[in-house]
Amino acid sequence: MLSLLEAAYPYTERFRGVRISTRPDYIDDDILVLLKKYNVSAIELGAQSMSDEVLSANDRGHTANDVRTASRLIREYGIELGLQMMTGLYKSTDELDRYTAQEFVRLSPDTVRIYPTIVMKHTRLAELYQSGVYIPQSLDEAVSLCADLLDLFEGNGVNVIRVGLHHTDSLDTDMLAGPYHPAFRELCESERIYNILLKKYKSENTSDLTVAVSPRAVSKLVGNQKENIQRLQEKGLHIRIIQDTSLDESQMKFIDER
Repeated sequence: MLSLLEAAYPYTERFRGVRISTRPDYIDDDILVLLKKYNVSAIELGAQSMSDEVLSANDRGHTANDVRTASRLIREYGIELGLQMMTGLYKSTDELDRYTAQEFVRLSPDTVRIYPTIVMKHTRLAELYQSGVYIPQSLDEAVSLCADLLDLFEGNGVNVIRVGLHHTDSLDTDMLAGPYHPAFRELCESERIYNILLKKYKSENTSDLTVAVSPRAVSKLVGNQKENIQRLQEKGLHIRIIQDTSLDESQMKFIDER
């Protein structure tokens, strides 16, 4: 740890600081004093779940209270707090994953990362999967859940800086199963838009809507391979899309053409 911190330290005068990731049970006062000395400005905790049952079943080696204690200490030392969670872990459920997200919000992190669980070769999880004991989330299930989690976090002012795994060579060679997609976050953002549209149709009691979006948001609105449009059409709902360059990518404006 010290060799890595010492290598980075000379550059911290020109940059904001150093971001690190660690286990919740590795954080204490002595460690934080040391990290502050080396200009560590952000610490992300691999919390993964706030259910002790899930943490134990997955041999995480720490408890939910370890996450709470470490988060409090990091805050007290004036260091930016990041929390990482995994959805679809062995013994978890959508309800427990939502509970984890709600507990994260109570800890007031600056940032969050959400990683759906991927089964990799040569792991205990792979053995559980191959024996039929563990069933990973489908892509649709993970997208639906993570879209809701994005709403929860962003609705409470928490910046979600990553959803889904970065592509690595090991995913190509060692992934057995799980909801991996190279554009996972975009799928989640598209699902959020679909949910907004469906709610609007129901509230307006109509089968036709006209919506204006930024040109950069059109792909998210129509969905992967136009999936959102197709799902709406299957419900007898029709949408007209207008591209409006005055809107940013996060904005959507409904237009009444009656």
